Amino acid sequence: MCGIFGCALKDGSAAPLIHMGLKRLEYRGYDSVGIATIQEGVVRIRKDSGKIDDVAGRLGFDEMPGSVGVGHTRWATHGAPMMVNAHPHIDCGGRIAVVHNGVIENYLELKEELINGGHNFVSRTDTEVIPHLIEEELKGGIDFGKAFLGALRRLRGSYAVAVVSSADPERIYCARNESPLVLGVSDQGVFCASDVPAMLPYTNRVAWLRNGEAAVLSADGFEVMRIEDGSPSTEG
Repeated sequence: MCGIFGCALKDGSAAPLIHMGLKRLEYRGYDSVGIATIQEGVVRIRKDSGKIDDVAGRLGFDEMPGSVGVGHTRWATHGAPMMVNAHPHIDCGGRIAVVHNGVIENYLELKEELINGGHNFVSRTDTEVIPHLIEEELKGGIDFGKAFLGALRRLRGSYAVAVVSSADPERIYCARNESPLVLGVSDQGVFCASDVPAMLPYTNRVAWLRNGEAAVLSADGFEVMRIEDGSPSTEG
């Protein structure tokens, strides 16, 4: 079990809020932690194994620039608790950062396919296939949202994911299948998290994603769609 927290803010730095959100999710995992933010079109990542406050102090989480970002606190499933296996995970170009809770059951076959296609992997996690799948989809010249959904359709297993990319630096792309993910809205911006308590200091206006749904978050709101066909979700 792992914890996800992300936010897209109208103003100010996302990293301190992500740090505190992850602290409230520490019960979901505490062997490694990491944060990705975007500033001036560049994805910046700091992560390592260890307890959240120890890693945050050593790597300076709260000083990370950017008003959009995602973070993750991990309990190892695939890959030992070490820096290279900590989330976020990135694509070959370092332009896509993914945090994930769940288990990708077909990751080995996807990884083999991607390696044969020229992708380089650095971790032993199942999660790392996701940014590479998105990167591969983008080679078709489609927009990031379509590439994100296309990658999700290749996955078998359970997942809650949150993704940021320099290709669309003002948004967070989220999705869930079996693993929980909740969205929140406040005057500050929009949030996503594995559980409601992580965002209660910022908002109590929340909405749970349903199985098979994806969402695109910006500082001004969010849109929810079905993963299977990209059509708007009107349930609830």
